[in-house]
Amino acid sequence: MASKLTKKDTKAIAELAKLELTSDEIDKFTPQLSAVVDLINELSEVETDVTPPTAQTTNLENVLREDVVNVTKYLPQDGSFEVPQILHNDETT
Repeated sequence: MASKLTKKDTKAIAELAKLELTSDEIDKFTPQLSAVVDLINELSEVETDVTPPTAQTTNLENVLREDVVNVTKYLPQDGSFEVPQILHNDETT
């Protein structure tokens, strides 16, 4: 089933997307948008009732490691935590 979008349709879609298209751009994008709509229509005809939902297809599992907290590494004598600096201020060196 081939859909035929009009220039008016393309202009309406552009307005919904807050795009300001020139007349040349509307002429260029109208057949492209029609092709996209045709592809979506083609995909909607695919029989998926017998296909189970799939989240991923590699059968890989996340391998997690145990978190190891070494508080003494960052705990100086005064009892406060000292951690490595990750944000740098250009004014300080």
